[in-house]
Amino acid sequence: MKASLLIPILIFIINPVTAQKISGYIERLDPDLDAIVKTNAEIAVIAEGFTWSEGPLWIESEQMLLFSDVPENTIFKWTETGGKEVYLRPSGYTGTTPSKSKEPGSNGLLLDTRGNLVLCQHGNRQMARMKAPLNNPKPVFETLADRYKGKKFSSPNDAVYNSSGALFFTDPPYGLPMQNDDDPAKEIDVNGVYKLKENGEIVLLTGKITRPNGIAFFPGEQKLLVASSDPGVANWYLLDPEKTGQDPELFYSATNERKGLKGLPDGLKIDKKGNVYASGPGGIWIFDKNAKVLGKIRLEESASNVALSDDEKILYITNDMYVVRVRLR
Repeated sequence: MKASLLIPILIFIINPVTAQKISGYIERLDPDLDAIVKTNAEIAVIAEGFTWSEGPLWIESEQMLLFSDVPENTIFKWTETGGKEVYLRPSGYTGTTPSKSKEPGSNGLLLDTRGNLVLCQHGNRQMARMKAPLNNPKPVFETLADRYKGKKFSSPNDAVYNSSGALFFTDPPYGLPMQNDDDPAKEIDVNGVYKLKENGEIVLLTGKITRPNGIAFFPGEQKLLVASSDPGVANWYLLDPEKTGQDPELFYSATNERKGLKGLPDGLKIDKKGNVYASGPGGIWIFDKNAKVLGKIRLEESASNVALSDDEKILYITNDMYVVRVRLR
């Protein structure tokens, strides 16, 4: 077994009003990590004060980072000049009566092929598109998918488009009042990974991942990587985007590497070279395309998801009450 190289790094709060500093470090498990993250990379907290931050999305045209605060039913934006600001509220639940969900807001955020904001809405239990321009957001939504074979989704969590415009998304029960499979509000027996085809048809790729969560394509779009945020099955799986009812293929298991660490496999992104940046036990795990663990960005609080800048030189991480930034090579 290779010995890991632990590189201590301070995580700095950017806002000078808050002088708090917390610890984090880069854990180097393979020399190939050097081509991705500098050994002296700074892990900087760029925003804080959230209940549970999720779904980061960098929008190059607006030079802004969007992210969800799921329990607060709010999307925030962050810019270099303006810091954090409320971007959209409500974001995931638009009902007139109080939501019974502990996590009613939006979760995963993405852009469709026309540059519109698409949201995984826990409270509304659907995939939706915001019917407003990015620079003038309004909580007016168009339903893209809310049912499979007449039954309501539980709480779409994360999603990705392929280049032809098909939408792939995961549907665990975290947005339901009880947040589990025994919730009376749960209508579909499985926690599924779905494909919304360009013609509007919805197909179930698999119902055999117990808690499907983060989802992303490898380059070439022949394989999907899906995280399972089940504490007892803390794995990442591969799926064929063209097959229905398939058995997922194991990519990597962290089930036996969780002891004493916060966090589970959750959101993830894959860069143009096939490197994977995945939230998991203890922080962000960095894999190559063959599932070799190159290293980890160790964080004290649970990491939920990541976003890459368009040039892939910056990694943004939603980290419980924080949003942090790491500059890459």
